[in-house]
Amino acid sequence: MRLSKIQIEHMAFTIVRHMLKDEKIIADDRKKLIEEINHIIMEEFIKEDQLDQEVREILSDYMEKIREKNIEYQTMFRMIKTKLAKEKNIIL
Repeated sequence: MRLSKIQIEHMAFTIVRHMLKDEKIIADDRKKLIEEINHIIMEEFIKEDQLDQEVREILSDYMEKIREKNIEYQTMFRMIKTKLAKEKNIIL
């Protein structure tokens, strides 16, 4: 599921609000902390998008074999994505 920029900003705001409220963190500059968390979340989505593209490229090389053996594309996509994510230390 893709989130909009506004949803990601709201998520960052909510994370900071709850962590401050629960006294899990202390922040001198709340706004800057929210911006940093927002940036981290965006970077993770970009990494996942790049991983998805890499999986698509891998699968495109094997499309004929996938069709011949009647393998479900989405199943192969998830398997390869999970394997690559683990190898690249990407948390899905």
